[in-house]
Amino acid sequence: MTVLLRCLLLGMLAVVYAIPCPALAARKPGAPITITAAPGTLVRWTAPGITRCGMQGRTWAPLLETCYYPIDLLQKPGVIAISGVISGRKKLAHISVEPFSYGTEEIELPDIPQANPSKEDLNRDRRDQTLVSKVFARREGPAKFTLPIGPPVRPLPEGKAFGAKRVFNGKPAPQPHTGSDYAAPAGSPVLVAADGTVLIAKDLFFAGNAVFIDHGNGLVTMYFHLSRIEVEVGQEVTKGHTLGVVGSTGRSTGPHLFFGVRWHNARIDPLFLLEDPGKIPSVSDASAPAAPAGANANDSSRQTRKR
Repeated sequence: MTVLLRCLLLGMLAVVYAIPCPALAARKPGAPITITAAPGTLVRWTAPGITRCGMQGRTWAPLLETCYYPIDLLQKPGVIAISGVISGRKKLAHISVEPFSYGTEEIELPDIPQANPSKEDLNRDRRDQTLVSKVFARREGPAKFTLPIGPPVRPLPEGKAFGAKRVFNGKPAPQPHTGSDYAAPAGSPVLVAADGTVLIAKDLFFAGNAVFIDHGNGLVTMYFHLSRIEVEVGQEVTKGHTLGVVGSTGRSTGPHLFFGVRWHNARIDPLFLLEDPGKIPSVSDASAPAAPAGANANDSSRQTRKR
């Protein structure tokens, strides 16, 4: 028998996508629990006395007796082993990553350098990516945050297009959209989602005016397309602090905020961190009542949108 857990629904423009509902598979007594999930999602394991979390060769500290296991948006289907040290004993579970389509977004860019980058532009982008890669190679420090994190703008519009494959002026992008777009008015204050340290605060070729913040415990938040940056590299910032204002710099068709998160170097939908963490599907919730799945984990539907 399969026990189905809660589903999180993500709105993408006019279409509402249902994240596949992770499920606990039937198992033999003593065998590790297996929970199914989609790329770009998050699973938790809550247990009194849990002191260490492990996944794909990494280990980290739990948050308030809960381990969180982020599944990278580009994670290929397959089984991932996870662990939790509970009351001094290491326990194992598995995440079965199932394919899921977030659809396709077609975007018509105006006559801007990002629409047809020159050789110099591409060299600049390579330098940008070298800088950004150093952010995700940093050693993880203690957590400076709890869940949920704060909204990057107030009021927070519905996030759009996480995970969508993008086509710019007829040309497919090399990877899907790794954050969510929020259609906030130009000039709206952009807020720090949680206490942390500013690692990048500069104009990047595709991201425009961008800020990257390290919150400890492997969590990094990103804020793109700002019209103005109001923080500096190395600055210690607090949750709710204004870091800049909404704009349309970089590869953008109009004012909006790109908000992205990486946790333990996994690109996941920010919605999981912005809402009640109790909604995050749980390995330890084996006694949860069955609930209808919001979507089939093998969903291969393809939606096309223009903006």
